[in-house]
Amino acid sequence: MKRYKNILIKKQKDYKMGLGRVLGVYRLTQDVELRYLPSGSAVAKLKLVNSSKYKSASGEQKEDTCFIDGTVFGKMAEIGNQYLTKGSKVFINAELKQETWEKDGQKQSRHTLK
Repeated sequence: MKRYKNILIKKQKDYKMGLGRVLGVYRLTQDVELRYLPSGSAVAKLKLVNSSKYKSASGEQKEDTCFIDGTVFGKMAEIGNQYLTKGSKVFINAELKQETWEKDGQKQSRHTLK
C-alpha cells in the first residue's frame, strides 16, 4: 500500500475490479434508513448524490448531477446509521447493479450501488 496526498491506495489486486465498479465521493440526500432482516442482519438504504462542474467547448460553465440509491449490509450498515446524517460526505467503493421489476404491466429498472 502507498500513501498519496493523504489517501490510502491499495494494490489493484486488493479490490474486485470490473466494469460495474464505482469509486467516488458522494453526499447523502437524507438520513440512513436502517432495518433488520428476519435473520438479524442489518440492511441500510442510502440516497446519494454526486455532482461535477466543467466547462463546455464554448466556455460555458456546466454542472452534471447524478442521484443514485445504495445498499449496505451487516456491521457497515449499523456504523453508517450511527455516524452518517443528511449532507454527510461518503467515499463509495461499490458494485453498480441494475434492478428490474414490473409495475402495471410495464418493465421498470434503475441502477443502484451494492
